[in-house]
Amino acid sequence: MKMKDGFFWGGATAANQFEGGWNKDGKGPSTSDMMTGGTHTTPRRITPVLEEGTYYPSHEAVDFYGHYKEDIAMMAEMGFKMFRMSINWSRIYPNGDDLEPNEEGLKFYDNVFAELKKHNIEPLVTISHYETPFGLTQKYNGWASREVIEFYIRYCTTLFNRYKDQVKYWLTFNEINCLTMPLGAYMAGGLLFEGKETLTDGVDQPQTRFQALHHQFVASAKAVKLGHEINPDFKIGCMVAFMTTYPNTCNPDDILLAQKKDQLSNMICGDVQVRGAYPGFAKRFFAEEGIEIQMQPEDEQTLREGCVDFYSFSYYMSLVESADASLDRAEGNLLGGIKNPYLEASDWGWQIDPKGLRYTLNHLYDRYQVPLMVVENGLGAVDVIEEDGSIQDDYRIDYLKGHIEQMKEAVADGVDLIAYTMWGCIDLVSASTGEMKKRYGFIHVNKDNDGKGDLSRTPKKSFYWYKDVIASNGEKL
Repeated sequence: MKMKDGFFWGGATAANQFEGGWNKDGKGPSTSDMMTGGTHTTPRRITPVLEEGTYYPSHEAVDFYGHYKEDIAMMAEMGFKMFRMSINWSRIYPNGDDLEPNEEGLKFYDNVFAELKKHNIEPLVTISHYETPFGLTQKYNGWASREVIEFYIRYCTTLFNRYKDQVKYWLTFNEINCLTMPLGAYMAGGLLFEGKETLTDGVDQPQTRFQALHHQFVASAKAVKLGHEINPDFKIGCMVAFMTTYPNTCNPDDILLAQKKDQLSNMICGDVQVRGAYPGFAKRFFAEEGIEIQMQPEDEQTLREGCVDFYSFSYYMSLVESADASLDRAEGNLLGGIKNPYLEASDWGWQIDPKGLRYTLNHLYDRYQVPLMVVENGLGAVDVIEEDGSIQDDYRIDYLKGHIEQMKEAVADGVDLIAYTMWGCIDLVSASTGEMKKRYGFIHVNKDNDGKGDLSRTPKKSFYWYKDVIASNGEKL
């Protein structure tokens, strides 16, 4: 079974984990540039002032800024049809609220898009991917302030006009639903609460977080409307970190808890961005938690008029929820769950569930009936370089093969799936831990957790496997 003709095979990255060049050619600092390295067990620290002698992984990342031609050529060798990337907001507006854009920053992306076009690779551009200018955090506490909507729209206007003939597919915010969780406050919202020192220290203000999410909803809707005015051919989507959640048992309490997790983690954002209004369950949740969303009179109309053209999401694993608080928790992307005895787990404790992707695709398409993209999916693992220099990453091939097989099943089920961009197609810095050891790529980058290495690129076994997958349009796995 093949994918339909015109299916976009490719890979995905984010500027803060990939690009580097953090202070080159007029770029200002972003929120990610103020986060130190960390590990699986040591959380990344947030330092409002850079510390001398401290390692900040995003400053160099893997230096796409200096290697973009080489990297895009390797993507082309694999046969990529689409490359999901993000634009670093503070490369275009160094402080976030500047009146004029930074021309040097715009030129860099001119060059990247020209290189992609040369190789017939369609860019899928995330406008904001955990890269809020740190100037906005300092001055406005990031998205807590409604003023930031105006700065974001100024940024979008610049991008849409500059690249209207180079880019067709856009995503307004990466994993916008991360603001429904404490971990997302700083990463996704640029919020820095008093006493907050690490990503996971528990310092939180739900009222501020959900207000910031509302501001992003309004900004996204305004961006969709603006983009369609500038170029009616633009396709603009949302992006959600999908938290597929199963009930632990057929106990109705477990069923209702899993449904509530799905609603609050996933559907609140999809409903606002695809359907154009807050769902009823969100209103009950806000009332019960004492959260009062401050809205302007025109906000409801703005949300209605700014619905996205397609729905994109990340999928790494599934979760299990139980009303029984005594059960063992499992680790996972952004939030944990109960251990699932039917699934294996990665080195980082993420439970591997390809069939969950088919379930999720059907679940989403049943609800929204818009085209879907899987824009992140991959396996973070420790790769070993053999004596002959090769990297035999069969575990990665097995993971991806299982998920692609289930995507094909979902398409056979009737789901309108139009793209698959595997996460971290070239090794990059982990967002949650700042590590390099947790590798995702088809291409190895010579760099370690301490930032040492010559950044040389080497194809892994999976590189050649994925090349065959793309050439056969998913038939040869």
